[in-house]
Amino acid sequence: MSPPRRSSSSHGDRTSTENLQKNNSSNSGVILDISTLKMAEVDSEVPPLPPRYRFRDLLLGDQTFQNDDRVQVEFYVNENTFKERLKLFFIKNQRSSLRIRLFNFSLKILTCALYILRVSLDNPKDTPCPMCQNNSLTNTTETPGEIKWGYIFWVNRRVPVWAIQVTVALISFLETMLITYLSYKGNIWEQIFQISFILEMINTVPFIITIFWPPLRNIFVPVFLNCWLAKGALENMINDFHRAIQRTHSAMFNQVFILICTLLCLVFTGACGIQHLERAGKELSLFDSFYFCIVTFSTVGYGDVTPQIWPSQLLVVILICVALVVLPLQFEELAYLWMESQKLGGNYSRHRAQTEKHVVLCVSSLKIDLLMDFLNEFYAHPRLQDYYVVILCPTEIDIQVRRILQIPLWSQRVIYLQGSALKDQDLMRAKMDDAEACFILSSRNEVDRTAADHQTILRAWAAKDFAPNCPLYVQILKPENKFHVKFADHVVCEEEFKYAMLALNCVCPATSTLVTLLVHTSRGQEGQLSPEQWQRTYGRCSGNEVYHIRLCDSKFFGEYDGKSFTYASFHAHKKYGVCLIGVKREDNKSIMLNPGPRHIMAATDTCYYINITKEENSAFIFKQEEKHNKGLPVTGLYDAPSRLPVHSIIASMGTVAIDLQNPDPPEESSKLTLPTENGAGSRRPSIAPVLEIADSSAILPCDLLSDQSEDETNQSDEEGSVGSDFVKGYPPNSPYIGSSPTLCHLLPQKAPFCCLRLDKGCTHNSFEDAKAYGFKNKLIIVSAEMAGNGLYNFIVPLRAYYRPRKELNPIVLLLDYPPDNHFLEAICCFPMVYFMAGTIDNLDNLLQCGIIYADNLVVVDKESTMSAEEDYMADAKTIVNVQTMFRLFPSLSIITELTHPSNMRFMQFRAKDCYSLALSKLEKIERDKGSNLAFMFRLPFAAGRVFSISMLDTLLYQSFVKDYMIAIARLLLGLDTTPGSGYLCAMKITEEDLWIRTYGRLFQKLCSSSAEIPIGIYRTESHMFSTSESQVSINVEQGEEQRDRRESWKEKTAHRNSTTSDQSEHPLLRKKSLQWARRLSRKSAKPSSRAERISQQRLNLYRRSERQELSELVKNRMKHLGLPTVGYDEMNDHQNTLSYVLINPPPDTMLELNDIVYIIRSDPLAHMPEDSQVGQTRSMRNQQDFGTETRDETHL
Repeated sequence: MSPPRRSSSSHGDRTSTENLQKNNSSNSGVILDISTLKMAEVDSEVPPLPPRYRFRDLLLGDQTFQNDDRVQVEFYVNENTFKERLKLFFIKNQRSSLRIRLFNFSLKILTCALYILRVSLDNPKDTPCPMCQNNSLTNTTETPGEIKWGYIFWVNRRVPVWAIQVTVALISFLETMLITYLSYKGNIWEQIFQISFILEMINTVPFIITIFWPPLRNIFVPVFLNCWLAKGALENMINDFHRAIQRTHSAMFNQVFILICTLLCLVFTGACGIQHLERAGKELSLFDSFYFCIVTFSTVGYGDVTPQIWPSQLLVVILICVALVVLPLQFEELAYLWMESQKLGGNYSRHRAQTEKHVVLCVSSLKIDLLMDFLNEFYAHPRLQDYYVVILCPTEIDIQVRRILQIPLWSQRVIYLQGSALKDQDLMRAKMDDAEACFILSSRNEVDRTAADHQTILRAWAAKDFAPNCPLYVQILKPENKFHVKFADHVVCEEEFKYAMLALNCVCPATSTLVTLLVHTSRGQEGQLSPEQWQRTYGRCSGNEVYHIRLCDSKFFGEYDGKSFTYASFHAHKKYGVCLIGVKREDNKSIMLNPGPRHIMAATDTCYYINITKEENSAFIFKQEEKHNKGLPVTGLYDAPSRLPVHSIIASMGTVAIDLQNPDPPEESSKLTLPTENGAGSRRPSIAPVLEIADSSAILPCDLLSDQSEDETNQSDEEGSVGSDFVKGYPPNSPYIGSSPTLCHLLPQKAPFCCLRLDKGCTHNSFEDAKAYGFKNKLIIVSAEMAGNGLYNFIVPLRAYYRPRKELNPIVLLLDYPPDNHFLEAICCFPMVYFMAGTIDNLDNLLQCGIIYADNLVVVDKESTMSAEEDYMADAKTIVNVQTMFRLFPSLSIITELTHPSNMRFMQFRAKDCYSLALSKLEKIERDKGSNLAFMFRLPFAAGRVFSISMLDTLLYQSFVKDYMIAIARLLLGLDTTPGSGYLCAMKITEEDLWIRTYGRLFQKLCSSSAEIPIGIYRTESHMFSTSESQVSINVEQGEEQRDRRESWKEKTAHRNSTTSDQSEHPLLRKKSLQWARRLSRKSAKPSSRAERISQQRLNLYRRSERQELSELVKNRMKHLGLPTVGYDEMNDHQNTLSYVLINPPPDTMLELNDIVYIIRSDPLAHMPEDSQVGQTRSMRNQQDFGTETRDETHL
């Protein structure tokens, strides 16, 4: 360290200051400010400032006096000695050190090349021997087996080669001595006994001695040993290179490189050494010795070339011993690194990322079900077949997942990388910046779902920070965490969708099945080989999905430019079998479902429709287009002489059925009247035609449906007293940020928290059970572990403004833990919403909350059961509890949420029913065929009785191709409300409505009268599942079976024009179904005996007594609680029926009694007069005033 410099003269002071600044910038010095030191010695020694500095201070302003006491002290990081500068240049500096090592490596390679040149020019017979001047090597007598040692110690080295070798030796010697001097740390022997130093001395000192002693110029020097020095120089050079460019290479690359260099050095050393030693025996060329080394190290050992004298044989032994020690260590290290790299997954190369398309899947833990759902749905789209999937997961790959990824179907397209999305190095390995999309999924199996969301949020932030242009598809669990990832391109909140779907299941049966089938990719070929009619129809309609197309580019809707939306929807369905459900204007980003007849279709509109396949893949379009081009009339498919491909017919099956009809013009269909046997008094008006441009003021609700205006104008006094105190408005308190505002039925004043408790009275009322309230409508009971913010989305759809007041069902929340005040603050404004602390495994709690007066019981999956020792056992408690309630309350509709979809086979489990076992066999068959919907034929799922949120994972995957799917699903479930957009509801077909006959006529009736769009049917059929019927053996002769087969074939061919039929009218189908069930369940056909009939009667008696025992148990508990037992009807069950969903059935589908039709009803506010809208807005503002005080208490 140099001492601080100080000068009394102004010139000297300025010069010293400038020198200090230069030295500081060049030597990285540190300036020490000691202006704060107040020492008398320093003050006495500091001279006063020169006058010109004082004048400068006067011009620049009055500075503090402390500036006069500032002294610059420089601390040198590096010593300014000659040795330190050399050390910095040769060793410490990365770039200069890299150049030195590159030069050293070149010298070593040059020496090896000179050795090979010397060997190629050397002739042993011309070798001079300075030590034997009297007897030259050429004149010695050769004795068999004698070793000519002179050929070993002396070689024929020509003068140019010697001169170059001496020059290189001098340079290497000086460089080695300099590096040794610079690396000296106090122990000279440590430097001397290094292997590299010894090799340098062996290869350089002899050449230097020959300068001063010319007779030794032809002495042998093992220059080929420089290959080991070249190996070390190359390794150091590569390390310096990566340090210089600030990039690192993988350990696998480094180890492979070391292994290759070691093998090359061993082979080169052995070849040169054996060749030189064999000069004294059997002369071998350098190529022969190289050949011998390769054969020996590869353990082949042909024996055609072998060393003849013992020095060369000893060298071979030494080399083999060295190889046996060095190479296994290298291979072990390489194998270890390879295994570790297999765990980490390696890298996705930059070249592949730039030439191929890939997406990144980020998950915290990868399960086999999650992986297969993603891969099956992602690769179900034809244009994604060339994409690669890079999985980034922090955990080690699971054994089952590894086995799946080794299948050739996935091994070439799926790459697993172990790493964290929070590390830029791992994101770089996955080439996130070049990815087409990034899917970030939450771990729903975690007990703490909030912590799982926090991890997802950090992953989304890290991905956005690393690759801002990469589209993000994020799955979040809790709705209160959704606003943290609002920047993502697509977000699916699990609890929002789950609770909204479960709520709609209570008013629109099997909504969960409807939405699940819509968001799954299917070709509609499931169940087509089954003899069951309902399975074929249900499987074919399950292939309907939502597609989009611009109106001007469409053959389906292009002709309806300038027509009303209702007109286009009806005629497109009548002509092509497609269901137009929504539209989006070019200048508006919002999608509107059924905007109503006021919406006039424009050429730039984007149409959203439901069909088996998208329009571009419909084969019949091209046939009609060809006929238009040729001037031929357009007819149905089968009117044309040409034959379509089989796969096109299958893909367009719903459309084929329509084209076969060749429907009549609208004028004839508008004159439909009721059959005369219905009587003149019950005649309904005929179905009116759907107008091209309808007057929306003339659109009235269809008489098939409950009029929405009834709850305001035509209510009776008793009904009006129930809902007269309800108002419509927006909920004043939202439990979380980001909830969409929805117009709902609200209370004029908030209900006190004590009144929300169902099982305890308060000062406002003394009711302690559901019976005491005297509800007019059936209850909806929700069993959940705790009152999460997602339950808010269960209440809102059931209290939406478009629900008639007289049809509002009371909602009872049966919670394991009492809710907090924030949740009560959010629900206290809704009418008829109560809570109660209890569990579903407690019969008393169920009876107190009014389960015998309930129509629906919703069992929500509990978070505490998510984590189990065995993954699929997470649903065990829920399944057993639901099975108990199914036995205790057979008439109750129980809607259950499960963690794993595969566990739905245990819902309503019947161990001895061969029909259920046959459905299990069918599920396995469909799974083996590669179906994504193998579980769809399970009766609880088809009926909408069971649901798993993991089924909606495909909604996020589909949004990569269909970016509108999340928006449409939210509109269908009522999570979002767009002005002018309709909503999903249902209507029931009664005996008075059967005159309409077909689904197509119903479509026309709804469009013409109330501007509603039907999208599907929920059908319930009678079916016997009892063990007695299932086990009745059939003794049918061979001829009768053949006759049944012929008749069933005729019925199949006749059914091509009709997709549905009443199975009660076809006993042959009933018999065929029983035969199919027995065949799949492998029941042996044995003639019934008397003993079997007696055992069956005993079984029926046992079941009857069991039901009576359960009934007595329930009644006794009700009497103990003081509840009346009149409402408990133990015999009213629906166990002998099956239900299923038909999405967009063909127009000729026959309507059946008790069919429930899913319809999209247009927004009532869109057709209201302006004065009524103004009045309603004022009322909403008035009723919202009471909730403004608590808006700031939103729970985050």
